[in-house]
Amino acid sequence: MFAILVFLAFVVVFFALGVRILPEYERGVLFRLGRFAGIRTAGLRWIIPGIDRMVRIGLREIVMDVPAQEVITRDNVSVKVNAVLYFRVLHPEKAVIQVENYLYGTSQLAQTTLRSVCGQAELDHLLADRERINQELQEIIDQQTEPWGVKVRAVELKQIDLPHEMQRVMAKQAEAEREKRAKVTLAEGELQASQRIADAARTLSSEPSGIQLRYLQTLAEIAGSGNSSTTLFPVPLDMLRPFFDKMGAAAAVQTPPKKGEDV
Repeated sequence: MFAILVFLAFVVVFFALGVRILPEYERGVLFRLGRFAGIRTAGLRWIIPGIDRMVRIGLREIVMDVPAQEVITRDNVSVKVNAVLYFRVLHPEKAVIQVENYLYGTSQLAQTTLRSVCGQAELDHLLADRERINQELQEIIDQQTEPWGVKVRAVELKQIDLPHEMQRVMAKQAEAEREKRAKVTLAEGELQASQRIADAARTLSSEPSGIQLRYLQTLAEIAGSGNSSTTLFPVPLDMLRPFFDKMGAAAAVQTPPKKGEDV
């Protein structure tokens, strides 16, 4: 009787030691006596204790922060660049058999690729063409990790740190560019204004009544521009020229000739 109880206890413990529960986001890579024996899906699974060994591999997407790398760009500017890597395991058996530690291997590969790709680009392209750099990084890393059963979905440059001297130079360049655009805009505005004034002058010169209306409008603006009750009323000389001519003729007639002068 005691032997039966011992045997039953041994059986229970034996089966209990082989019970494995896999969540939906994990797969089990089973090895039997050291040889690959298949993939175990989610749920309650049992392995033979002492003979089978099961390695759990997560299938969820992993977000890995690539440490900042010292990079010398193609135009010899030293910058620090870090990135974010998004990847997941598609083939659990390859992630266990083909590489010792796929997480460490993917991280190291991302760092070396980041230095290589950013080092081949100039600083202006690195700052302005991030989409192309991201795409190139994703293609290279994904190609290298494919034998490991790892799929790289995206790589995003996170931050580019420039030296302080380069930041000051770029700030001066940006300020000069803004001043240039402001001067060009001001010159274009003055050109358009002069063209409009010339058009208005031609139009008014062809219409005398228009000149008079503009003249009266100017007087109204002068009268309403201040608090003074005094209004200057300029009179065109052309309007007074006939009076000046008559006054000059009358003065010439009334003035007697001097002695010795011909009458």
